[in-house]
This record gives sequence, C-alpha cells and structure tokens, in this order.
Amino acid sequence: MRYHNITKDDMLNGDGLRVVLWVAGCNHCCKGCQNPITWDPDGGLLFDDKAKQEIFEQLDKKYISGITFSGGDPLHPANRLDVKNLILEIKEKYPDKTIWLYTGDTWENIRQYSIWPNVDVLVDGEFILAQRDVKLLWKGSRNQRVIDVKATLKKMEEQGEDVAPVLHAPDYSNEKDEREARQTMQDMPVTSCLL
Repeated sequence: MRYHNITKDDMLNGDGLRVVLWVAGCNHCCKGCQNPITWDPDGGLLFDDKAKQEIFEQLDKKYISGITFSGGDPLHPANRLDVKNLILEIKEKYPDKTIWLYTGDTWENIRQYSIWPNVDVLVDGEFILAQRDVKLLWKGSRNQRVIDVKATLKKMEEQGEDVAPVLHAPDYSNEKDEREARQTMQDMPVTSCLL
C-alpha cells in the first residue's frame, strides 16, 4: 500500500479529532475530486512501519477519537488487504477508537467484505460535482451517505441483506442549512438528458 499523507488533529473527516490516512489509488476518478493526485496507486510513499508508528502515536493520545481512511480509495484493489490488516491491528490495539472509511463504491456493492465488523462509519458513493454541497456533514455531494456500519449490520441480521443502510448523521448540522438546500434543489431547473 502507498499513501500521500497522514493528517493529525483533523476535524473535517469524522466525529471528533482524528488522524486521517490518505491512501494512493482510486479507480473512480470523480470529476471535481479534491484529491486527484491520489488516484495513481503507484504515487505517494510506501506505507511502512514508520508511517504506521506515526498513526499509532496519534491514536495513543486520549483526545483523538479515531482514524479515518480516505484517499484515493482505501478499497482500491492495491489497498484493500493492507487497509483490512491495519484496521484489524488498530481495533485490537485501540478498541475504543472509532474507524471511518471513505470509498467511491456503494454499500450495496461492497457489503459482503469481511472488513465491516471493524468499521464504525462508512462514507460511500462517488463524488458527483453536480450534487456538490459544501454544507453537508462529512461528505461532498448529496448522493453520498454517512452510514453507521454496526447498526446496519445489526439491521441486516434481523431483517435480511436487502435493507437500507442506517445513517450515522443527518445531512446538515442544522435545520437552516437543510431548508436552504431543499429550496435550492426545488429552484433548480429540470433538465433531461438523452443518451
């Protein structure tokens, strides 16, 4: 696995203060992506023991809520196994820290992965520039979902696999932002596209 950055004391990519690992490699290549430099799986730096120790030093701090995996895409084929192993190690060493993971894939296409019992929150879906909204909590476009993975897995156990995922949080931090977003969507002209 390769990575581009480890961000410390991050407040933008999940609940509380977090450490964020920005991995290299993404096949989604979303138009308007904030991190196109991370698309190349051969870019960035080799994720080695020094990088892992840098993450652990952050997670050792009581005020750090957990880690967020972003990128790039942590579920890119070049990352999937190493990310899974790192998540398992973190959960064993830091059972009270939360793990967030961002991916351009959708829950419905990846829910069978064995990683999910160790992930707390998944932000799924490709970034869609036409649905960009800077007031959204922890996501960049309206199609993306901030999913409570543990609650979703429990719901699947009780009701079967074809249930809608349980959302971790509302789309907006307050009602005013939500009203403004709804009004903007209503005011948008209706367009059609013929393929």
